[in-house]
Amino acid sequence: MFAYLARRALTLLPILLLMSVIVFGLIRMVPGDPIDVMYGSEGMDEIRRAALSQELGLDQPVVVQYGRWLWRALRGDLGNSYRAGIPVLQLIGQRLPATLFLSFAALILSLLIAIPLGIVAAVRRNSWADVTAMVFAIVGISLPAFWSGILLVLVFAVWLRWLPSIGYVSPAEDFLRFLRHLILPAITLGWSLAGTTTRLARSSLLEELGKDYVRTARGKGLRERAVLLTHALRNALIPTVTMVGLQLGFLIGGTVVVETVFAWPGVGLLVVDSIFARDYPVVQGVVLVIAVLVVAVNLLVDVIYTVLDPRIRFS
Repeated sequence: MFAYLARRALTLLPILLLMSVIVFGLIRMVPGDPIDVMYGSEGMDEIRRAALSQELGLDQPVVVQYGRWLWRALRGDLGNSYRAGIPVLQLIGQRLPATLFLSFAALILSLLIAIPLGIVAAVRRNSWADVTAMVFAIVGISLPAFWSGILLVLVFAVWLRWLPSIGYVSPAEDFLRFLRHLILPAITLGWSLAGTTTRLARSSLLEELGKDYVRTARGKGLRERAVLLTHALRNALIPTVTMVGLQLGFLIGGTVVVETVFAWPGVGLLVVDSIFARDYPVVQGVVLVIAVLVVAVNLLVDVIYTVLDPRIRFS
C-alpha cells in the first residue's frame, strides 16, 4: 500500500509544480506594484524604491525570482510576508486551523444531511419525500455561496437575532461561542456540497438496487433493511466517496467567498487580503499549501476505497 501511495504522490508532483508556475505568473500580472501598494507611490525617491525592490527580490527577472522561491519552498521556506514581515508558514499556521474547522464542519454537516436524504429519495422514489429531497438539492447547487450566506445572515442574525453574523472565537477560548459563530458559515459552505451529494447518493443507490445481487439477496429472504444497508448502500457509497474527496478540496479552496462574507479569519480571507496588498509570497504559499492538502485528501480517498470495496487492491 505504501509503495502505491508513494507512486501516486510522485505522479502528482508535476501537477503541483505546474500549479506553482501558474500562480507565480498570474499574481504578477495583477496591476500594481507591491512597493506602491505598501508605501505609496508619492514622496518616494528612486534610491529608496531601488533599495526596497532589492530587499524584496523584485529587482531580479521573474524566472530568477521563481527559481529562488521554488528552491526555498523545497526546503520548507515559503519566504516572508511583505506586509506582516513574518514567515509565510507562520502566517498560514495562524490562519489554517480556522479554515480547516470550517471546511470539516461543512463536510460533516453536508454528509449528515445528504446521505439520509439520498437514501430516502431512492427508497421512496417519485414520492413527496423524493421531490422534497431533490428540491433541496437543486436549490443548494443553484444558489451562489455569497447569496445564501447573505440570506442566512439576514434571517438568523438580523431578523431573529439567534446567531452572530460575523467573527470568530477560538474553540480553546470559548467552545460554545465558537460553535455559534461556526453554524452560519458551515451551513453556507456545506449546502452546495449537500445538494450534490444528495443527488449522487440517490442515483447511485437506485442503480445498485436494480442489480442482480440485490434481487438475489431479496430472493434469499433477507430483510429489506439488511439488503439496503449491508449490500446496496456500501457499493453505492463508492462514487459518493470519490465525489466527496474531490469536493473537500473545493471546500478548502472555496472558503474564500464564505470567509469574506462572514469575516472568518482563515486562509481564504488571508489570500484575498494578500492579493489586494500584492503580497506575493503569501498568495503563493497559501495556494501551495491548499494544493498539498487536496493531494493528501485524494490519497486518503484511495485508501478508503479498499475499505468500502474489498475487490479493490493496491498494485
